[in-house]
Amino acid sequence: MVTRTEKHLPHELVVDGLRKRYGGHMAVDDVSFTLAPGASLGIVGESGSGKTTTVRMLVGLERPDGGTVRVGGRDRSAPARGRAERLARAREIQMVFQDPYLSLDPRVPVGRCVEEVLRLHVPLEAAARRVRAAELLDQVGLGEREAAALPGKLSGGQRQRVAIARALAAEPRFLVLDEAVAALDVSIQAQVLELLSRIRRETGVGFLFVTHDLAVVRHITDEVMVLRAGRVVEKAPTQRLLHAPAHPYTRLLLDSVPRRGWNPGRGGPPHDTPNS
Repeated sequence: MVTRTEKHLPHELVVDGLRKRYGGHMAVDDVSFTLAPGASLGIVGESGSGKTTTVRMLVGLERPDGGTVRVGGRDRSAPARGRAERLARAREIQMVFQDPYLSLDPRVPVGRCVEEVLRLHVPLEAAARRVRAAELLDQVGLGEREAAALPGKLSGGQRQRVAIARALAAEPRFLVLDEAVAALDVSIQAQVLELLSRIRRETGVGFLFVTHDLAVVRHITDEVMVLRAGRVVEKAPTQRLLHAPAHPYTRLLLDSVPRRGWNPGRGGPPHDTPNS
């Protein structure tokens, strides 16, 4: 568990003892972890495990009832004081949601959506913003035609690429991806995951990847943290957790991933199925 007495690298994201209660329900209970720049941590668990509440507190969409969130030693847990501090915090950690359509203005071409983030966070003149927006869209595999289109004219995979480009426009240290590929077809999922892996290599941005799908974390994360009922039950390097889980709940999650020989009536693969 991370404690306040430990030393951390500059610009690390350090979460210590995070708690959130809604009425009589403890949604997040003593969650702690550290994420270094350029690293990728998966947060997994079933619906209601506290995954989304945790990351919403990191980006400031929810106020924690206890614990701290720090980036480079700066506490993000207290309310921001003024517009400048709110923008500085937003630039440190950006979020990509499961449904990008809800976070894109349907009346504004996607190129201008990216330009607006640049206007808020990066000191560029209008012409330079247009050039930079085109570069960001190109980085995620979109061209001039997509830049001129309204969000409703794009496919789900294209809209998710726009959402990623827009998040990268703020030049964040960390990118939170909340079920960011869950609504996509499997083939499109693979393309977006490959895109994210390439972006992490090229930019050094740290990823916090929230998902219920353990098959996805294999391809995108270095470590995985498992939440159950708001508490961390296991945290380990991804390959070790997937091949030798220590906690019974993690084993249950792994047994619930459909694969050859899987029997949904028994909650996992038959014990007598070889190599399942």
